Amino acid sequence: MFWADRLAGEVEEKFKDKLAQGGTIVVRDEKTVSGRVHVGSMRGVAIHGAVSEALEQMVVPNKFSYELNDFDPMDDIPTYLDRATFEPYLGMSLREVPSPDPSAKSFAEFFANDFAHVIAESGFSPEFYWASDLYLSGRMDEVIKEALAGAEAIRRIYKEVSGSEREDSWLPINVICPQCRKMTTTRANSFDGEKVHFTCKVDAVDYTKGCGYHGSVSPFGGNAKLPWKVEWPAKWKVLGVEVEGGGKDHSTKGGSRDVAKHIAKEVFNYEPPFDVPYEFFLIAGKKMSSSKGRGSSAREIADLMPSKIFRLALLSKDINQAFNFDPEGDTIPVLFDLYDKLAESYWAGVKDDYGRLFEFVHPGHVVPPRMFLPRFSQVAFIAQMPHLDFIEEIGKLKGSALTEEDIQEAQERRTYALRWLGDYAPEKF
Repeated sequence: MFWADRLAGEVEEKFKDKLAQGGTIVVRDEKTVSGRVHVGSMRGVAIHGAVSEALEQMVVPNKFSYELNDFDPMDDIPTYLDRATFEPYLGMSLREVPSPDPSAKSFAEFFANDFAHVIAESGFSPEFYWASDLYLSGRMDEVIKEALAGAEAIRRIYKEVSGSEREDSWLPINVICPQCRKMTTTRANSFDGEKVHFTCKVDAVDYTKGCGYHGSVSPFGGNAKLPWKVEWPAKWKVLGVEVEGGGKDHSTKGGSRDVAKHIAKEVFNYEPPFDVPYEFFLIAGKKMSSSKGRGSSAREIADLMPSKIFRLALLSKDINQAFNFDPEGDTIPVLFDLYDKLAESYWAGVKDDYGRLFEFVHPGHVVPPRMFLPRFSQVAFIAQMPHLDFIEEIGKLKGSALTEEDIQEAQERRTYALRWLGDYAPEKF
């Protein structure tokens, strides 16, 4: 059974009681938009998106929600931006950092817009929302109150589950300093039920300075943020999440997922979502945390392929298998060859897991009619011969008259072959 169908079946079984009562399954994923989003983040989009699509085909009511996290702090500056320009904003919420370009209202919005377009162009259609909206609207207020009331339990969970110790006065809240607007420099030490007392420490972190302000402020309505391992289960509860996975690094014993599960149950009284731990989407054998190198951002990689081939790269491996994408190697020709193999099998009437994969790689599962598929390597060769008539040569390869679909497919492959040849292809091509 194709992995997305298998997972969807497990989800349907797990939540059969809710579904019997007319409920809707909430599938969620998120990304902090702290710069160009690396292509590895598309693996989470694709896995959650495919499970949602499989549920949809099973007529299981579900909603795929995707959070663009603009409320996390800026704790580093991407190498492709001017450090002097953005250094004053380190420690501040990404929504308060100015955009590198006037086309967006904030730093987060600028990079989120680009990533959201890649997601849409890849044929996935989650319901997007901003993390800041959860806080500013007051939807997080109740879980913030529960986290502060359960601070002792959270400190214990941190220690028992992950071995991380916190001082007895530590509170699970990052106040936004009303004077300097930084949150990574503030340290809260008491909560009276309405306000948190805190200090904005000058030397709290090594990448920016606090202003020294101390006082009390309400932690509600967007004045403060929960730390990551507390915020994750808090969002599960606020949004009613039933399905949410993460990279395998989160799911190790003592890792963030383990901590979040305990906090969900013991502090928020919420059953953790169905987990989908998955392997990474690697670039030339490396897991990248940010787009520092050529060919690692979601936009760069997506632009190298039509959506069906990009989806093939994202969905072809089971969730417990990594995919190694090397734009400077032969990954792209191999992907096109795999697509052609799947197509011929599907058009021949074979309905196996590969046939199911072939359906999933097409946005909306709209499978094209049978057509001639010239090998990508042959297209790349012919495209480099300006004295040859491209369409005429493709006709020779087919050995019969080309249909309109044949011509469109060949021209599309020529477009992407030239793009790849110009920027990444090995010398042998």
